[in-house]
Amino acid sequence: MIRKELVAASAEPLVLALLARGESYGYAIIQEVKARSGGQLQWTDGMLYPVLHRLERRGLIQARWGESETGRKRKYYSLKKDGKAAMAKHDEQWTMVHAVLAGLKGESYV
Repeated sequence: MIRKELVAASAEPLVLALLARGESYGYAIIQEVKARSGGQLQWTDGMLYPVLHRLERRGLIQARWGESETGRKRKYYSLKKDGKAAMAKHDEQWTMVHAVLAGLKGESYV
């Protein structure tokens, strides 16, 4: 199981990256993260929606109400221009952290 601190730290960049692929809604985001992590990241509504609302307040994503295929109302989220810039910054930071960890791991085998 992945520690909750790492899950929390990765939530914003993951949401931005998923929305960069196209508009989506909460349940679909939860399912996509679960599928892409092989079930290792199992988000809940209570974890995701505060992240979505925070991103919306910061002007990184926008929301609209629409109808699902079944006729139910559903809130769809999409990335705004500032969200793309924030996603690029997150990507840069995560790439750097990964490089440092990979370098340290490599040193331990020397």
